[in-house]
Amino acid sequence: MGTLAVIDWIVILIYFLLIAGLAWWVINQKTDTTADYFLAGRHLGWIIVGTSIFASNIGSEHLVGLTGTGATDGVAMAHYELHAWCLLILGWIMLPFYIRSRVFTMPEFLEKRFSPLARTVLSGVSLLAYVLTKIAVGIFAGGIVFSVLMPEVSFLGMNSFWIGSILVIVFTGLYTALGGLRAVAYTEAVQTLVLIFGSVMVLYYGLDAIGGWDRLVQVAGPEMFDLWKPIVPEGMKATWAPVMGEDQMAWYFNGNYPWLGMLFAAPIVGLWYWTTDQYIVQRALGAPNEKQGRRGTIAAAFLKLLPVFLFIIPGIIAFAIAKSGEVAVIQQELIGPSGEIINQNAQASFPLLVAHILPVGVRGIVVAGLLAALMSSLAGVFNASSTLFTMDFYRKFKPEASEEHLVWMGRLATVVMVLIGLLWIPVIQGSRGLYDYLQGVQAYLAPPIFVVFFFGIFFKRLNKQGALSALFVGLFLGVFRLAIDTPVMLGEFTYTEGTFFWFINNVFFQYYSLFIFLVCIGVMFGVSYMTAPPSYEKISGLTYGTLTEQDKAESRASWNWVDVTLSILLVAIIGFIYIYFS
Repeated sequence: MGTLAVIDWIVILIYFLLIAGLAWWVINQKTDTTADYFLAGRHLGWIIVGTSIFASNIGSEHLVGLTGTGATDGVAMAHYELHAWCLLILGWIMLPFYIRSRVFTMPEFLEKRFSPLARTVLSGVSLLAYVLTKIAVGIFAGGIVFSVLMPEVSFLGMNSFWIGSILVIVFTGLYTALGGLRAVAYTEAVQTLVLIFGSVMVLYYGLDAIGGWDRLVQVAGPEMFDLWKPIVPEGMKATWAPVMGEDQMAWYFNGNYPWLGMLFAAPIVGLWYWTTDQYIVQRALGAPNEKQGRRGTIAAAFLKLLPVFLFIIPGIIAFAIAKSGEVAVIQQELIGPSGEIINQNAQASFPLLVAHILPVGVRGIVVAGLLAALMSSLAGVFNASSTLFTMDFYRKFKPEASEEHLVWMGRLATVVMVLIGLLWIPVIQGSRGLYDYLQGVQAYLAPPIFVVFFFGIFFKRLNKQGALSALFVGLFLGVFRLAIDTPVMLGEFTYTEGTFFWFINNVFFQYYSLFIFLVCIGVMFGVSYMTAPPSYEKISGLTYGTLTEQDKAESRASWNWVDVTLSILLVAIIGFIYIYFS
């Protein structure tokens, strides 16, 4: 039953017509200025901001990668999803400074806080990160979905994987390039509803197929529901300080998610992503004021808790169904001859459930949800990439360019980013898992960016020399690790055990990320205090130490007891989830 029925195709067609109609309506709205095209005229209400942030985040890496990791490692990856609290940091701490500065991009904020060179460096790194992670991962995940649901399709020598990848990016790139952030945000609001409903259907029918929650825990094993289980290499002791043997430190060896790394290093990536990344923050920048932007981030934070139940649990369900033999096709796909799950095939867990568990008709709705996630994540990164390139590079190169010309350059940038992303797919195909790959690359690039933003806002004494030094040192360390890891990810290559490159390649990627983070802090403070302080007049309103009384009063007037109560409630729910899965 790996193919779709006629009624499924009808449902999918209706979904595409709905998205196309909405996109067409938005495209026909005014988008002839940069503010209209890149920030939706700064008119996005909090509901659109919240759903857009959620839909941009919950994309292909979740439907394919996170579900696959749930099948292999259980709820351990829920740590990343429970970083919803980071959105509160964005709304309450970082966003007031962004809104106040009236910037288009995050690198533009760094220019105002530090220097033009800092802006250029961050723009370049962000574009690199989008190619290595979001664009290529989105295209790759789209291919996986199509290869599972329509394995027999081929055209001009291309299999269903490549056909699916190309179809998704062409349609998404078309309405993104034409409509800008407004088209992205409004289509994402609809896609969020379709995605959530479709994922709930997978959860419901999956639990029904395995025999309920208690049966799921029994078959999968209680260790799959332990958030604090250290996921370490074969043969390691699962202690609070993971070790191998009696006297060797675990961080010499390449595991994936030891809990010390999850506790101390994972929040660095989370805070970078949720509070400083153009991909996410651009939606909040589209709000008319601080109040709407903050409420949008709070709404997105509540939505962010859903993936634990909508993607990770279905991944565990897929593993349990395969392990129990309830569905022979899923067992053949996911379980190897030795009885262990096949990590590479686990990436297909979600589409396998769709193809072999759901009834006709419902399957079409869920496939529409799959496509919604793929398209929303790609649309978001296309728009963010075009904004960075146009506003941070091209406008500097050609300052006399008209608003209309800049909009068209943004559209052209979208096309170029797609083509580059296609070329990077073979690297992802060689990695252990889609979500593992994504977290690894982000862990190498995030620390220096987060350090210069976060500490730059809290400490007015930090200057451009310190920020640039931290960026360059941190990015060198991150790219160095990525360059060492890439040949291994491509397969058929290993470093000689005991050599320097072998050691670097096999350090837990999260511990290496924490190392970069600490080095960047030391460099930023050390260099800043060895050089002259910045001009506090020029950075007025951009740090806590340079806020005026008017700034403070306006910020205080933007929130009330409702915002505070909802924020506290979110933290309480996160705490409950941690306790339940312990």
